[in-house]
Amino acid sequence: MRHWRTILVWGGLLLALVVANLGIRGHERTLSHGRVVLLELAPVDPRSLMQGDYMVLRFAVDEAVTRAMHADINDARRLKQMGWGADNGCSAGRCSDGYVVVAPDRDGVGRFVRIQDAPQPLAGNQIAVRFRERRWSQIVIAGNSWFFPEGQAKRYEPARYAELRVAADGTALIAGLRDDKRKPL
Repeated sequence: MRHWRTILVWGGLLLALVVANLGIRGHERTLSHGRVVLLELAPVDPRSLMQGDYMVLRFAVDEAVTRAMHADINDARRLKQMGWGADNGCSAGRCSDGYVVVAPDRDGVGRFVRIQDAPQPLAGNQIAVRFRERRWSQIVIAGNSWFFPEGQAKRYEPARYAELRVAADGTALIAGLRDDKRKPL
């Protein structure tokens, strides 16, 4: 019996390591091969005494997503078809997930086109980026914070854009921050 318990413990540990490494490998693939799109940042407070130095990120496109989601708030059939609304766990803190479709301009900055419930269809150079809506219409795209080494706050203060790497399924990761001239910080 003790032999089987040891095998189960080691097997469980091995399974956890395999799952974690597959997730990491997927993120590394997105960072190295994902499409690049810049999203304009909206200003927020960049410090947390409990977590160290980091910048809370809020994207300018968040407001357009919120407006588009709630433009047809009285059209219950449309909301139900998309799986959005108060009957979909909004009270549990997670209101909805979807995709914001952006079209990069000549500078690579993604401009809002529309929202949809799947990463396809897309036209031309459009990119679908997955988002999640939390309570109080807080939109989360690719995370909402950027951690940096302690004492480096001045370096990241001029950030005006986030560089996202977007996989074909809409998964986005923040690869870096850029200044007002779109130069990496």
